[in-house]
Amino acid sequence: MENSNIAAIDIGSNGARLLIKNVIEDAAGNYEFSKVLFLRIPLRLGKDVFTIGEITPERERMMMCMIKSYKQLMKLYNVAEYRACATSAMRDAANGRKVLRKILRKTGVNIEIIPGSEEARLLCDNSVESGYARKGNYAYMDVGGGSTEISMISDGRIVGSCSYNLGTLRILGGAVEDETFERMKAELAQYAAAYPDISIIGSGGNINKLCRLYDSGKGKKSKDTLPVDGLRRIYGEMKSLTYRERIERYSLKPDRADVIIPAAELFLTVADALGCKMIHVPNISLADCIIDRLYKKMREGTAIVG
Repeated sequence: MENSNIAAIDIGSNGARLLIKNVIEDAAGNYEFSKVLFLRIPLRLGKDVFTIGEITPERERMMMCMIKSYKQLMKLYNVAEYRACATSAMRDAANGRKVLRKILRKTGVNIEIIPGSEEARLLCDNSVESGYARKGNYAYMDVGGGSTEISMISDGRIVGSCSYNLGTLRILGGAVEDETFERMKAELAQYAAAYPDISIIGSGGNINKLCRLYDSGKGKKSKDTLPVDGLRRIYGEMKSLTYRERIERYSLKPDRADVIIPAAELFLTVADALGCKMIHVPNISLADCIIDRLYKKMREGTAIVG
């Protein structure tokens, strides 16, 4: 029986995460993951990128310190393989690749900037394999700080995938054009016409938190579903509060209390465009998906990491 630790580093526009999982594989080829360590740092790269177009020296310093810490933690936990990915903010930063080259030179950690299409595919594939979308019509939706990825799934088959520059920090920074929203709604309306009775599968820290708040407020039986009407009610309550009041009433972290409002707005916009009544929230992150894909490549002997 094989036993090893695998890690993923996910550098988003709002937070940067290190996830380490242990995988045990038996002689028959069956395998099982268990979480070993999860850390999230509110790096907020998008706060720089979506306002001035690049990563500032201070944010670069923070990122360098973080990656050095993540590397030491991977050593401590005897990580066999890892993959480090950066998404929307690093895609848009004028000096993004320069910063990553410096980090590689000083830490030895290679960080890939992945396109929105790959981000969407990683998230969507994991959901299908987990059994959430094998029957019926679904929209897999991941809302980040810089972008929103949406993949349309019909009976377990991906029939369309889009990435939009509509993220929570980007919206808060006033860096989104109205035509981007309109284009998204128009494209989703076409899917809704072709694929009836669509439900959303939502991912990201904001929808996870919104689902937990609905769960605690209503005492619902299933912890991974959020009715769109329930989301609309929670959003209305939060929208009427100040930033500080949201932190106190809902026990939100400071870096969650601002972005949760545009995140809820994005989910409601998509739900309305698709005619959705239910959001499934399986709590699957991009870091989970990176580890899953990496392990499959390790088994095939095709993994190229580090």
